[in-house]
Amino acid sequence: MDARDTDLKKELDATLHARRDLGEEYEPALVDSFLEKVDQRIDGAVERRVRRQLAEQQMQTARDSRSPGATDSWGERFGFGIVSLVLAVPLSAIGGGVARLPGLLVAWAGIVGVNVVQALRTNPNLFGRRRRSSQDSDWED
Repeated sequence: MDARDTDLKKELDATLHARRDLGEEYEPALVDSFLEKVDQRIDGAVERRVRRQLAEQQMQTARDSRSPGATDSWGERFGFGIVSLVLAVPLSAIGGGVARLPGLLVAWAGIVGVNVVQALRTNPNLFGRRRRSSQDSDWED
């Protein structure tokens, strides 16, 4: 038993003791008083549970809003593309200057690879992984 249950048990004992001392004519008032205290306990417990559930929902919403896909916007994708192209110029010059055509191909393979990874991160179904709908059928019998 926790402290609240002990307090409620003490209240019940005091109510029963008061009934014995005061007599039956005070019984309705004593019962109403005790029931009011029980109602307050129930209301407090429900309020604590509701507050805890709301806090958990807010935490979950905050976690979900910080997920990578939730914050991607058109501006972020556009910015990533611009930065990618700006960095492509010096990478191409370095790769082509040091190793000629193979260096240039490696530099551009890296640039394309980074952009493909970014595209897949923001849109996982980009390259044809289409979900099968109920309208698709095989016509096999």
